[in-house]
Amino acid sequence: MAPAQVVEIRASRSDDRMAPSTAAGALPASVTTITADDIATLPIGRDISNVFQRIPGVVANNIDQGDTGNGFRMRGFATQGTHGADTAIVIDGVPQNIPSSQGGAGHGPAFLEWMTADMIGSIDVIKGPVSALYGDQNRAGSVAIATREGGAATPSSAAVTLASHGGRRGSLTLSGEYGAVRSLLVADRYRGDGFRHGASNDRSNLFWKLSTTLGDGIYSVRASYYRSDYAGAGYLPLPALEAGLDPHATQFGLPGFGGAHRKTLVFNRQPTGADGWFATAYAEDFERSRAIANSAALHTFGYDDRTIHGGRAGNTWSFGDKAVLTAGVDARADKGDALRRQYRDRQPTANYVNNQELDLLTYGAFVQGQYRVLPALKLHAGARYDRFDYDIVNRKLPAASTAYRGTAFTPKYGVLWSAHPGLDVFANVAQGFRSPAAEQVSASGSLGPLGAPGGRVNAGIDPSKVRSHDLGIAARPAAGWNVAASVYSIENDDEIVNTAPDVFLPAGQTTRRGYEVDVNWQPGRAASAYLSYGRILRARLDNPAPGAGALLSVPAHTWKAGAQYRGALGPGKLTVNGDVYVTARNPYYSGTPSVQRDMPTYVRYSLKSGYETGRVQASLALVVQPHEFASDIAYGTAAGLLVSTVPRTQLEGSLRYFF
Repeated sequence: MAPAQVVEIRASRSDDRMAPSTAAGALPASVTTITADDIATLPIGRDISNVFQRIPGVVANNIDQGDTGNGFRMRGFATQGTHGADTAIVIDGVPQNIPSSQGGAGHGPAFLEWMTADMIGSIDVIKGPVSALYGDQNRAGSVAIATREGGAATPSSAAVTLASHGGRRGSLTLSGEYGAVRSLLVADRYRGDGFRHGASNDRSNLFWKLSTTLGDGIYSVRASYYRSDYAGAGYLPLPALEAGLDPHATQFGLPGFGGAHRKTLVFNRQPTGADGWFATAYAEDFERSRAIANSAALHTFGYDDRTIHGGRAGNTWSFGDKAVLTAGVDARADKGDALRRQYRDRQPTANYVNNQELDLLTYGAFVQGQYRVLPALKLHAGARYDRFDYDIVNRKLPAASTAYRGTAFTPKYGVLWSAHPGLDVFANVAQGFRSPAAEQVSASGSLGPLGAPGGRVNAGIDPSKVRSHDLGIAARPAAGWNVAASVYSIENDDEIVNTAPDVFLPAGQTTRRGYEVDVNWQPGRAASAYLSYGRILRARLDNPAPGAGALLSVPAHTWKAGAQYRGALGPGKLTVNGDVYVTARNPYYSGTPSVQRDMPTYVRYSLKSGYETGRVQASLALVVQPHEFASDIAYGTAAGLLVSTVPRTQLEGSLRYFF
């Protein structure tokens, strides 16, 4: 039988944030936790990024061109953000950001398509780089995902799903206990034809996790396999759409294409309590390709073929109820090929954008502690020291082949004050970093053949750092009410900006300032509601080049609101969720000379209802995007705005049987 679920719009924070702890909710920062029950109330569809759709101030999506990465943008970071860079994303202690990717998009994209909702136990979204447990790409913040375990916590089930535009999915979850071993097996197959002409996706996911408790530790090993083949319809110019171009059309009449294979093995050990040692070891075979149409005959074909392995280990010590200290080390080795090649009529030519053999080693040490000075006052401090040892063979411009050695030291400080019963105040000052990209260190020049003369080496480049300042509150003004608010200011060095599809350029120093407000109301078990607003006051280049635009392409306003009802209906239980999501005043530049404009306001309404009786659970979801030609996925170019058009309505129905 399926267990009775108690679903919240958003998970609450720790009941006692003042207690020294390594938990994300104990940080002096803005933190949101998403549970498996939360995810069950969301219309996930084909895009796992939708698990983040209720997080205040966050813009999360897939760019609708196939399995090309998962966007996660917050706090004014849009640099490569349509693919998840600038936020450190970790699953079971394994970093998900891929450095110097050519089969994805630039430096640090995250590819979460190997996951399905049935695999996720919890997600912590941490705003700002205040946690020392996460390293590379921890600039806007970090996301820590924990996978589910088998046994009593997860019921076995089988599900089928049908959706608009040819979407169909079959999934199987097998959960059980065999002596002291808990087993969870998830198999998922998804196929979709897409809203646009020429678009398609064929994806297979397999996940198996074994867990056991021995003494004071929980040990687990998990293996996963992911395969995807897809075609993407590209972007369409807004002026042409307004003049009557079919929104289903394919850019240049030539779909993009790509595929991915990913095999991963992960071992984990964590203590059963607050104290003890923890360890992670992982190995991964990562292969990915993506071809982007440039004209009616040409593609730029990006490809990664990498072998990745690494680990982390450390220990946590508690000192009564006064203090906690965590120290550890981590390392990651990444070897293989990364290239972009010109294709003509879907056949490779002799010309390359770049072609590099990469040997990227990163390793670091971290320490983090909390000390409760007074019952109502807790101090937080941490630091990381990270080192980068790269060897880059530039096959296109051999003279640019080089080694690179660099370091980054990033301290973090914070304070949490329980100013009044029901009112917590926090502040933090923290630094985060992004490692240098291989293309920054060993430049490849313009399109050309392998073995060409020339080349530029930037071996003295420093890792990009941010300095972040946060001030916020978490209040419970009345029974059933929770209010959170924060303001932030971020200064960033050596910004890399996504200026057009597949174009990433250095832009110098940037400054970001903004605030977020989040209100939750739950008068009882039957109903709840939330409202959040994210306001970016400043996201701009401090030293733009002459004639270049200073504003970064991020929405100034992000509104999110929703409500939930749950209760008995006949022999079963009914759950209904409605959500609204709005982004507005997103600047871009077009024309020569460039002129600042704003993208169309984007609005999305989501409604999901679920009914559960006995062993059967049925759900129906509707997504409405009513504004013509408005999209969360768009780029400003000299010729005008390029848009990935989206359907006005999407419908999805699912039937699940528990056993």
